[in-house]
Amino acid sequence: MSTGSGADSAPAPTAHDSTARTKPSTFSSLKIRNYRLFFTGQVVSNTGTWMQRIAQDWLVLSLTGSAMAVGITTALQFLPMLLFGLYGGVLVDRLPKRPLLFFTQSAMGLTGLALATLTLTGHVQVWHVYLTAFVMGLVTVVDNPARQTFVSEMVGKDQLANAVSLNSANFQSARLIGPAVAGVSIAAVGSGYAFLFNGLSFIAPLLSLALMRTSELHEVETSPRAKGQLKEGLRYVAGRPELIWPIVLVGFIGTFGFNFPIWLSAFADDVFHAGAGTYGMLNTLMAAGSLAGALLAARRGATRLRVLVGAAIAFGGLLVMASLSPSFWIFALLLVPLGVAGLTVNVTANSSIQMATDPVMRGRVMALFMMVFTGGTPVGAPLVGWITDAYGVRTGMAFGGLIALLAAAGVGLMLARAGDLRMRVRWHHGHPHVRFVPRDQVATAVAA
Repeated sequence: MSTGSGADSAPAPTAHDSTARTKPSTFSSLKIRNYRLFFTGQVVSNTGTWMQRIAQDWLVLSLTGSAMAVGITTALQFLPMLLFGLYGGVLVDRLPKRPLLFFTQSAMGLTGLALATLTLTGHVQVWHVYLTAFVMGLVTVVDNPARQTFVSEMVGKDQLANAVSLNSANFQSARLIGPAVAGVSIAAVGSGYAFLFNGLSFIAPLLSLALMRTSELHEVETSPRAKGQLKEGLRYVAGRPELIWPIVLVGFIGTFGFNFPIWLSAFADDVFHAGAGTYGMLNTLMAAGSLAGALLAARRGATRLRVLVGAAIAFGGLLVMASLSPSFWIFALLLVPLGVAGLTVNVTANSSIQMATDPVMRGRVMALFMMVFTGGTPVGAPLVGWITDAYGVRTGMAFGGLIALLAAAGVGLMLARAGDLRMRVRWHHGHPHVRFVPRDQVATAVAA
């Protein structure tokens, strides 16, 4: 697909500095009516999604007493993305996004209502949760790349990085509210009402889609059906270091580092001997850091890959530190910077990849991004769950942190090599200042 005016085409950035030529204000993309409607609908829906996530994890833990069972639930929800994610991207490139989102958001709402009915009637079993998680994952295969690529149709290229950051801020704001409300709801009336609220919450995004002015959307043509489109997308990514290496990095971090449903539920239950309220509070603290990270990204505007690598290193280091925390409050407080670092990884990778991708390929590229970021969970979650059950939650979390550290270091070196960069060290106010700069700058400095 291509834009009618050409305004949505995005030049590929260099390997070390993905582009955003103007620095928007923190909330600049909310001035656009269609995006403002979308944002408002997502606030309600995301709150319900987080309520269901907390209730779902706690319900499975209550039914089975196993951290590995929580990992299996998470794995089943993301397994369809691993199996079918690329095909979802091809479908998104072929179909108009707004009608497609009407379908996916309706299906997700019905899934939440089905689980609510089973739970409230007292018939829920763990296989019911497994099944609804898998069905939700099937819908997400199409919904995720459709929502990601629809953002550019609402705001255009100039506001894309800002809107991606605000989407994450939206999600994390709901993460502040959802777990807290879910914790109270579970303790007071059980998990069923959290599932019910989630099912009903999808009315909001459906209304926002219905109220949009289609004449104000940035026109994007759909790709005609043709053979080899999936392979074409893979070749496109493989030939661009500014795309392939960020995707590799988020793949490792998504698979081994973003297993917080397992770790936080196990810390709350096994280490601190607390209930659902504490589990909700730990999620809320991490969400506070994630929200701060999203707002900082929206204000920053530019999407630099060195920020991505630095945030990934910080994320891995903080995971290891949190796993060694001697007390509840040290562990809880470390979740805030963990949220900042994790969100910075996600937003920076997302926006830099979208900005560097031609619109005709954006659905497939974002499907690949989501596939490796969330689709690795079916591999990572059961493995991390098994390590947590067998060797303790501290070992499981430290393992995830070490994998993230190694992946960040390796990808940083590959990006430096792809951009023909070298490390330059200068002293600034008595401290070493390390930067990656082009090779010719290093040679000039040595010659001088």
